Amino acid sequence: MKNWLIGLCALLGACATTTSEAQQSSAAQAEGTPITIGTSYTLHSITLSDDRQINVWTPADYDAAENANRRYNVLYVLDGALDQDFQHIAGLGQLGALSWTYEPLIIVGVQTKDRRAELTRRPHDARHVAEFPQAGGARRFQDFLGNEVIPFVEARYRTGEGCALMGESLAGLFVVDTFLHRPELFRDYIAISPSLWWDDQHFARHGGHDLEGRAASNRRLYLAIANEGAATQAGMNRFLGLLEAAPRGSVTWRYSDRSATETHATIYHAAALDALRWLYAMPEINSGTTPWYYEDGASPPQQ
Repeated sequence: MKNWLIGLCALLGACATTTSEAQQSSAAQAEGTPITIGTSYTLHSITLSDDRQINVWTPADYDAAENANRRYNVLYVLDGALDQDFQHIAGLGQLGALSWTYEPLIIVGVQTKDRRAELTRRPHDARHVAEFPQAGGARRFQDFLGNEVIPFVEARYRTGEGCALMGESLAGLFVVDTFLHRPELFRDYIAISPSLWWDDQHFARHGGHDLEGRAASNRRLYLAIANEGAATQAGMNRFLGLLEAAPRGSVTWRYSDRSATETHATIYHAAALDALRWLYAMPEINSGTTPWYYEDGASPPQQ
């Protein structure tokens, strides 16, 4: 009996050792490799007197030898830090490169910190002045983009002639602001559920003055809105009226009303995809004859 117990213990010990060795071997084989989706820079801004994170995603074939002379249009994303909107919009960049439904782009995320301060103008309405005393940094942030971020990117990457600015909520308001007051900074503008309630809908009520007399241009504007209601929807409605009255040819624009299906929290990604498909659409690929197995009830052709 004693010898049997000794043997059993020895067997169990051997099994435990073998299991432990197998677990260690499996763990060693399962060690992961970090996934890198882009390059993150720290840019010291003279304009802002602060450091800002600038994140860049390039298409997978950007460094391929056959693309050495190819240039790519650039999408600048506000609220573009790693813990903000950069990564999910970079995913849309990859989708474009994989699907060939819209052109490959360089995606640049620009970090914001105090959004109410950096993405807004000083209000005219005294009530808003009292409510948002920190507001008023939009012009300086536009200078930061135009004088520092864009040159920084263009000096390091093969950028094309087209560049776009995209943002949601207060960042969408900033997009509209830049389109109205600094249209030369970007060719394309994407404003998703922009906070047009700001300053008692000032841009929507008075932005027509900034559109009067505009010459024909290649500027394009994409607007989308969720079920915001109230002053945000009222501001959007007024702003659409300004666009309809704008000088012919001064801007090409599209409006996507998503109020029946999206909330402020859900609209961004889907609307951004819609905007990219509109602005940077590529011709549909014709693969030729449809394979027989795609046809209902069809059979292979006779040899």
